[in-house]
Amino acid sequence: MRTIINLNRDWAFRLTDALPDAFSADWQNVTLPHTWNADLTTGSREYIRGTGIYAKALPSPEELGISSFEDTCVFLEIRGCNSSADVYLGGERLCHHDGGYSSFLAELPRFKGGELLCVAADNSPSDSVYPQQADFTFYGGLYRDVSLIVVPKTHFDLISTGNHALRIRPVNEGKDWRITVETRQNGGAVRFTVAGMTETVPSENGFARAEFLIEDARLWDGTADPYLYSAKAELLSGSGEILDTIEDHFGCRTFRIDPKEGFFLNGRSYPLRGVSRHQDRKGLGNALTKDEHEEDMAIIRELGANSIRLAHYQHDQYFYDLCDRYGLVAWAEIPYISSHMPKGRENTFSQMRELITQNYNHPSIAVWGLSNEITMQSMSDDLRDNHKELNSLVKQLDPDRPTVMANVMMLDIHDPLIRLPDATAYNLYFGWYTGKLSDNEAFFDKFHSEYPEVPIGFTEYGCDTNPAYHSSDPKRGDYTEEYQRVYHEHILEVVEQRPWIWCSYAWNMFDFGAANRDEGGTHGVNQKGLVTMDRRTRKDAFYLYKAHWSKEPFIHLCGRRYVNRNESVTDVTVYSNRDKVSLFVDGELFEEQEGSIKFSFRVPITAEHRIEAVSGDLRDEITVRYADSPDQGYVLRGGGILNWFDADGLKSDCYSLKDKVCEMMKDEAARALVISCVNRPGKDESDFIIDLRAHPEKLETLDITMENLLDRSNPFISPNIKRHVNAAFQQIPRRP
Repeated sequence: MRTIINLNRDWAFRLTDALPDAFSADWQNVTLPHTWNADLTTGSREYIRGTGIYAKALPSPEELGISSFEDTCVFLEIRGCNSSADVYLGGERLCHHDGGYSSFLAELPRFKGGELLCVAADNSPSDSVYPQQADFTFYGGLYRDVSLIVVPKTHFDLISTGNHALRIRPVNEGKDWRITVETRQNGGAVRFTVAGMTETVPSENGFARAEFLIEDARLWDGTADPYLYSAKAELLSGSGEILDTIEDHFGCRTFRIDPKEGFFLNGRSYPLRGVSRHQDRKGLGNALTKDEHEEDMAIIRELGANSIRLAHYQHDQYFYDLCDRYGLVAWAEIPYISSHMPKGRENTFSQMRELITQNYNHPSIAVWGLSNEITMQSMSDDLRDNHKELNSLVKQLDPDRPTVMANVMMLDIHDPLIRLPDATAYNLYFGWYTGKLSDNEAFFDKFHSEYPEVPIGFTEYGCDTNPAYHSSDPKRGDYTEEYQRVYHEHILEVVEQRPWIWCSYAWNMFDFGAANRDEGGTHGVNQKGLVTMDRRTRKDAFYLYKAHWSKEPFIHLCGRRYVNRNESVTDVTVYSNRDKVSLFVDGELFEEQEGSIKFSFRVPITAEHRIEAVSGDLRDEITVRYADSPDQGYVLRGGGILNWFDADGLKSDCYSLKDKVCEMMKDEAARALVISCVNRPGKDESDFIIDLRAHPEKLETLDITMENLLDRSNPFISPNIKRHVNAAFQQIPRRP
């Protein structure tokens, strides 16, 4: 029978690429999960990207319950090692793996016990392993569980399936569901058990397959009723002895995406309204335990979301299990992101194979994401071909689920790449990085008008927010909690008025590590989360979504961190999913309002006041205080909105990458620098750039920022080069 031994404890660790002969004092004792970048919130843009060695002595065969290697095989299972890994036993390399977010296994040869098991984790820059350029930190380490799996010589496949040899495919036949179960193994017969029904079939050419019919099946029905069935496969010897057992859960459900009516679950309209999630956490990096995963899910469920985009890579298997259990429809994707690498094609295929093979049975997963903002740097024939092959691969691996893409906001809606997958979506930041809030609805209305047959979703939107900053007159770029409320109030209205937007995901559920950032009063963190990176503070916008989505009655007074206010009358906002709110000031009823979601009051203040919002048995309270002058602690000093590659601040009286090309072309010095950037040779150049070189006059009407032009010029352009170019523009004064 199969035995699983957890190996998380008692590893020796050192940042080195040299395998140890013995451990010295400079080796650190660690328990997995572990990353050497756990406290990476320095904002320095530089962090340790290299190789770390994890080593421990293997237990003896007797300790593992192995009586004879003639009848047993032993595998090492690694659930996640970023970004590339090499496994050694006694100095001999057993396997290499590229991709930091999926499981992989290595078969161990005979051992006596005491042999040194080493895992070399490498998060160094690479030109062939994704991701390499993105707005999140590439933590290094052996950051998920590691186990030994002991199985008989005849066993279910582990290596090629990533320990997911049981494949379950439910197919709808009216009220009934036909369940096909398949396994891979190296011999024996397989006894399948599905929903209490059993069938035994022989293994032929390493495969076994059976079908079952569940009559009048209970559906996996989203958050309302995420019902799960179980399936088990037992590998039998010729005498009927059980040699190996594997099992999994599955759900019966149908998904459909309609370009005019949006997303459908089990035949009914079910607009996907949710959040995106990065897996890391303050003080832990990406080295999470089940407790942290469960807390994240609890907060997302508190919000009332019915869907989640798991960005931008394969997440821990346990979190997909939580999505299944609680009914959240999931968008799953690989880290094919930001910058296309000509040498990385095979890595996109291998990471997609692992994502689908290891997660195929999860009923929560509705779509497979091919890439995210991949045209940010450039467009090329190689990029297009890569996507075509990747899309075909997904269809071979899973003919049932749609393929999708999340496109960068500057990608032209007429580009054929938009219509390659089954459904598409855009990441838009109008009202934050550029433009105004109303540009969001203008974009979607234009797209839907021109391409009514293409399903369009909203995969990212958000604004950076530090809950220490506040304003009674919030504006784009001030990083205040109040502007985040204004921003998300508008976006929610945009989405709710357009049911054909088949999915929408607030970016992000939680603040997350982004080593390149140094802005908004915080280092190394993208602050677009509705909740802080340590999960301790729910920003006011969190409760806006809770008022829209949650069925749990609640009331929330905004502005509890905005105490000192230099105004005689102040705005007080209440979010609630109740239809009536009473506001009390210093214990006296001030005003009652009926309505929904947002309740707004204008309250005179002269000193310190206790303000209380009440609805039935629900109540919330804040304190506000009149101040003779504005509290400067609420105001961000220096800098404006900075994107992930630029944290140096901008001089407003000089040009920068934020300026539009057409405006720069009116100034002689800025014009010369723009043209030199366009003419600068780069790898894998796009037709867009080649055309501009041939027709430089087009630059005079090019209504995009220099930042966007630079992004399109070279897929390998580094953040440092961008900063140097920006610094050059910052030496050119604006002309009146």
